[in-house]
Amino acid sequence: MRMTNKVALVMGGASGIGFAIAERLANEGAVVVLTGRRAGDVDAAVSKIGHGGTGVTADASACEGIAQIVSTVQAAHGRIDAFVYNAGMSEPSDLASSTPEHFDRHFAVNARGPLLAMQAAEPLMPTGSAALFIGSIAGVKAVPSHATYAATKAALRSYVRSWTAGLAARGVRVNVLSPGPTDTAMFAGVDEQARAFITAQIPMRRLARPEEVAAAALFLLSDEASYITGIDLQIDGGGAQI
Repeated sequence: MRMTNKVALVMGGASGIGFAIAERLANEGAVVVLTGRRAGDVDAAVSKIGHGGTGVTADASACEGIAQIVSTVQAAHGRIDAFVYNAGMSEPSDLASSTPEHFDRHFAVNARGPLLAMQAAEPLMPTGSAALFIGSIAGVKAVPSHATYAATKAALRSYVRSWTAGLAARGVRVNVLSPGPTDTAMFAGVDEQARAFITAQIPMRRLARPEEVAAAALFLLSDEASYITGIDLQIDGGGAQI
């Protein structure tokens, strides 16, 4: 029970990796507040994790949604001991097909969203708390078909370096967790040929499981990682390492 008496906010926690993290934190004793954009998904996720968890239906990348989420947590709990930002988007485009609109959508959700969320959450984070941002190994690899998405994850990594330096004196840790291809509903739409090609690039020859990513998140958010801040922990089966 590594998260007993801790309040955890998981933005983008209604499905996929975010849900796996919210569920693991709840199972380890945390009081979890999770968010999502669709009320049905949020209600189903809260029901499944149990343990007194609650949900907020809001857009975690928009100013109004972030304000709603953080004010709800403040009113109910008064603090955030573990903050996870998992909201994000990814649409394909190569150099030739990229448009200003494509760029703006990705940076609004994947870079501006985390910035605004951290601004709002940080005042509620006491000494000893931790923030975790879900990145991607795309942030350190060449991804011609998703170049803008990859650039947003590199920007997120840079933000976390700066936030780490700025918050260390206050005793707040900030880290990035970067999964490789993960077997979630989002990946289920990939055709078999593409799936086989992607899997072949991974030394362990399989996709990550959401619960494996959640186990790493638990470690970084718990007191067991009390001397770890500013890192980018890649959960990728070796895909970005060799």
